[in-house]
Amino acid sequence: MQRIYFQLRQDGELILEDEGIELADVAAARREAERGARELLAEAIKAGKDTVPEAFVIADEHGRPVNTVLLLAVLPKSLKK
Repeated sequence: MQRIYFQLRQDGELILEDEGIELADVAAARREAERGARELLAEAIKAGKDTVPEAFVIADEHGRPVNTVLLLAVLPKSLKK
């Protein structure tokens, strides 16, 4: 298990997360980030927001980025056109 941090990238800046969660590996972290991205998009749509963060940046326990999940990447294919 390793501590993983999910930072949001919005307008080119990182919003740091200081708590993190314990996950088995980067693949598990990516699945968690994809789930979080769907939730953020759903909440933004419900609230009528015009903008959302661009991505989740997955960072390791040392704060180094290890993967990125773009929020647009989790949209259904029919909405990506």
